[in-house]
Formats: sequence, structure tokens, C-alpha cells
Amino acid sequence: MATTNDIKNGAVLNLDGQLWNVIEFQHVKPGKGGAFVRTKMKNVMSGKVVDKTFNAGTKIDFANVDRREFTYLYAEADGYVFMDTSDYDQINVPATVVGDAKNFMLENQNVQMALHDGTPLYIELPASVILEVTYTEPGLQGDRSTGGTKSATVETGYEIQVPLFLENGTKVKVDTRDGSYLGRVS
Repeated sequence: MATTNDIKNGAVLNLDGQLWNVIEFQHVKPGKGGAFVRTKMKNVMSGKVVDKTFNAGTKIDFANVDRREFTYLYAEADGYVFMDTSDYDQINVPATVVGDAKNFMLENQNVQMALHDGTPLYIELPASVILEVTYTEPGLQGDRSTGGTKSATVETGYEIQVPLFLENGTKVKVDTRDGSYLGRVS
């Protein structure tokens, strides 16, 4: 069985029957007393983030998580359909598992999916994606490129804030972590 010395970012732990994804960890060795490991973990199912401290050398149970590449095919009423790129099997993933990733996924786009015993846990997108602006109000005369921002709807239906000079049909780079505009793509 593994110990707290084996904890790494992205590791999935099985604590009290629930799966927790390690976001951050830090080994601390104070001058007095025993060493310990301070972690920030996210519950895989609920998304709740908690801080937990383990004594150094404590035995913990790592969950067997398989990360594989899938292709997003299409959306259904009750979820999303993905195809495994290795064996072409299709799986239906509930909307709760996909979460905010739906705002940045285009059909036929490859994503990383984490599976535990064949059950999808979460989806990992690249840090940024390129999307086309489908609708935005025209910029007003006198607006400056260094000025404010306006709302724009991208091809997935998600709304982002973009500079005033952008027009419909412009391809933009969007950060998948917070939905922010990163720049134009020519």
C-alpha cells in the first residue's frame, strides 16, 4: 500500500469510499515535531475542494484511474457521447461529469477523460481552445482597441468578454480554465 510520500499533483486518492483528486500538495518538516503532508483536494463527483493534512508516512489508498483520449461526438438530452480513440467504443457521459467543459468542446475534438472502473470521472481539456465568434454587437465609432470589452457568443453557445474591435466570424483563443479571451487567431 502507498504512503503519503507518494502523493503527486493529479493523483486520485480513495478516502472513506470517495474519490479525491490532488490539486496541490506540500511536504512540511517543521523544526519541532513530525513531518506532515498538506494537500488541497477536489472531490471527483461533487467538485467540492477541501484542505487535508496527513502525517508523513501514513498509508493511503490510491484509486486506479485510467486517463485515455476520447473524441467528442455529439450532445444528447441526457448527456454527451464520446468515442474511445483506441477501440472506437462509444460511451454516454452525463452532463454533471462534463461540467463546464461543454462550453469549450466542439464536435470531433479530442479530450482526455479519466475513468475509474469504466466510470467517467472528469474531462481534461487543453489549456486553451480556438473558437469562432458567432455573434457580437458591432463596435461603436470612437471605441479604442485598448478600451473596454463587450460580450460575444462563440460557436459552442458560450458567452465571453472580448475587445470592442472584434467582429462576427473572428477566430479567438479562449482559456478553458476561466473562459477568458486570450487573443485573436489569424
